[in-house]
Amino acid sequence: MKKIGFLSFGHWSDHPAHRTLTAGDTLLQSIDLAVAAEQIGLDGAYFRVHHFARQLASPFPLLSAIGARTSKIEIGTGVIDMRYENPLYMVENAGAADLIAGGRLQLGISRGSPEQVIEGWHYFGYEPAAGETDADMGRRKALEFLERLKGDGFAEPNPYPMFPNPPGLLRLEPHSEGLRERIWWGAASNATAVWAAEQGMHLQSSTLKFDESGEPLHIQQAKQIRLYKEAWKKAGHLREPRVSVSRSIFALVSDRDRAYFGQQGKGSDSFGYIEADKRAVFGRTYAAEPEALVRELAQDEAIREADTLLLTIPNTLGVDYNIHVLSVILEHVAPALGWR
Repeated sequence: MKKIGFLSFGHWSDHPAHRTLTAGDTLLQSIDLAVAAEQIGLDGAYFRVHHFARQLASPFPLLSAIGARTSKIEIGTGVIDMRYENPLYMVENAGAADLIAGGRLQLGISRGSPEQVIEGWHYFGYEPAAGETDADMGRRKALEFLERLKGDGFAEPNPYPMFPNPPGLLRLEPHSEGLRERIWWGAASNATAVWAAEQGMHLQSSTLKFDESGEPLHIQQAKQIRLYKEAWKKAGHLREPRVSVSRSIFALVSDRDRAYFGQQGKGSDSFGYIEADKRAVFGRTYAAEPEALVRELAQDEAIREADTLLLTIPNTLGVDYNIHVLSVILEHVAPALGWR
């Protein structure tokens, strides 16, 4: 059995073929999509976070709104770039959103990927410390975020406060018990997957990772996941780790499906550079008739290793079409592969 969710990048643009022409369209449709996804039995609604782009950027208002409109579905990110974040303010936002959702947040964070502008975190008021890279800064902020999520007091109270304080040092409020155990790390390399396990974070592995062997994505990803699980066990964490992988999967059951995605399924993994000095492997799109999809996906080693599958969706095509895409996977593909 696997948990199955969707992952939306939240694009919008003034294009005649798009149903998301504005930021408002994307935000409101994201809420409607999560509500409808819960109704068809999907397990998760996840959203990508990008800055300086016509995509979703500030996740907590959206996650809170979805939390207020749903009751069962997991609500998450994949991922929040920690280079742009104030960890303490993020603890408050995350705690509030999680309480609104009744403890259903599954927050994916990472050190970030290349963004739309050069050193975008600089415009947010952040700079790496002396001797740090921007990646170091992202990981440092992540550790501070994790530490403050524990809910331990750390701030010296004012002896003459406006309102009475509880005894001892003060923590950030609102505190949501258990959220610390529902933080995921988006890892693009084997080493950062191991680091995530050591910190007690779940693992998110995307449709791309840094190329460390020249093998297809699913094989490299499966090795990454196994290293992560070994590191988790070695670290001695008492709870079970979770692992998600993202895939672009489209079952072709209508002429519209074939028109949109029929040619994409003929591709294969590709290799390129997402950063100047980092060669990456990019996963293929799976697009075929359901029976063929089942045969192809059965060979995906990383999906077998993961407990959660996030389906990337074409959010610009609107709520109804995306629910069709997800429903077909749940009905015609997941049962045949033993995911449901």
